[in-house]
Amino acid sequence: MLMRSAFSVFTSFVQLYTGLFILNVILSCVIIFMERRKPTSTLLWVMAINFLPIIGFVFYLFLGQDLSKHKMFDRKGQVDKEIKTFLQEQLDEMKKGTYEFENEKTKDYVEMIEMFHSSENAAFSQNNDIKIYNEGVEKFKDLFKDIDEAKNSIYIQYYILKSDGLGIELLEKLKKKAQEGVEVLLLVDGMGARNFSLKYRRDVEKAGVKLAIFFPGLLPRINTRINYRNHRKLAIIDHKIGYVGGLNVGDEYISKSKKFGFWRDTHFRILGPAVNGLQWRFFLDYRFAAKNANGGFVTPFDFNKKEGNKDICVVSSGPDTKAHAIRNGYSKMITRARKRVYIQTPYFVPDDGLLNDLKIAAMSGCEVSIMIPQKRDHPFVHWASMSFIGELLKWGVKAYLYQDGFLHSKVVISDDYLSSVGTANFDIRSFELNFEVNAFVFDTEINKELVEAFEIDVKKSKKITLEDYNNRNAIFKIKESISRLLSPLL
Repeated sequence: MLMRSAFSVFTSFVQLYTGLFILNVILSCVIIFMERRKPTSTLLWVMAINFLPIIGFVFYLFLGQDLSKHKMFDRKGQVDKEIKTFLQEQLDEMKKGTYEFENEKTKDYVEMIEMFHSSENAAFSQNNDIKIYNEGVEKFKDLFKDIDEAKNSIYIQYYILKSDGLGIELLEKLKKKAQEGVEVLLLVDGMGARNFSLKYRRDVEKAGVKLAIFFPGLLPRINTRINYRNHRKLAIIDHKIGYVGGLNVGDEYISKSKKFGFWRDTHFRILGPAVNGLQWRFFLDYRFAAKNANGGFVTPFDFNKKEGNKDICVVSSGPDTKAHAIRNGYSKMITRARKRVYIQTPYFVPDDGLLNDLKIAAMSGCEVSIMIPQKRDHPFVHWASMSFIGELLKWGVKAYLYQDGFLHSKVVISDDYLSSVGTANFDIRSFELNFEVNAFVFDTEINKELVEAFEIDVKKSKKITLEDYNNRNAIFKIKESISRLLSPLL
């Protein structure tokens, strides 16, 4: 009897193991032959699924799905004919050398501008004005003022929007403007909207706000797709004022979180032709999320208005683009730098190419400084970041842990003229899996202001020395090693 029972258990185990083995083989074949991933990522997922049959599959459901992404987002990035014509004419003039640059120094970066044009249909614009915010309170004060004064249209897009104190204040203002007859469109990511309550969703829609959720889950608080999130943060008021940067909508972004304390971020308020680029980006995302052929609104474009003297390329990247334009922009900023490269990012997980670019820049006598937060909201990413920074320290790169709260800025500075501020972190997820948007700015004043802010932050940071790094304990090394191994999946 006992032997029969043992044999029955053994038979059930063999059947279960056989079923799991067959399922693992099928999934492995799908990953290898259908998804066309990078070899390192492919190998890691195949190993995870086969060595951790159940856990690996669960992780794959949440982090690894890559099926038919081009079909999912096929219509998302399509550019209308008149925009294509304008972009092509601008690109042709640059290639012929007949384009009139109002700032002669920007002409030295024409190959970079052409790269953005060719890879991501990113228009170059002149005569812009920019205001920089280094924290959320002043940014939202100005944004709310602009919303209150809006006459025609308000387009709002955030990765995270919480119906807490700050979120409710924003939503109440949007409801009021919609009731006044202003066209109000609100776009929120399906993952980032988990704390945007159904009550407030219904309230804003009832007031006339046209709400769209990007790539929603089956339920408001449940979304199994961590990949392909819309990480962009945009606001466009009356087709003439644009906001872009790292700040989402929630109380922590105005430093009201006990966990994070002061929230250090970087955001732009833009006036001028570059607002067209922000507006067009919003249009494509909203049109996709709302499943509307034309987005339901008219988008006027004016590239002749003059508000200042700043040159800007608004550059997008994501699973729907043919090139990783922001990542390539970062690479260009590093490889052409002669004096300095400053990087502020909450997550530092570069690919092999960018890692090598940074090493070469440091070996060439360029000052390379990287700043990440000491506080961490994603432990695995933090330890992976420390691993990459530790490798760069050996080549003369300087690194800092920001200690005065949480650092969320996404800033890259190259020499004295070129800067980038936007939504893209310096990590593989931002480069390949998320939808991002950055403003690449060609201007001495903006560069200087960002450099000064970085140098102030250095005084509020702890420098990571090679000696300290080499003396890290065994637990630290284990965490780093595991996180570094998983970095292509983070």
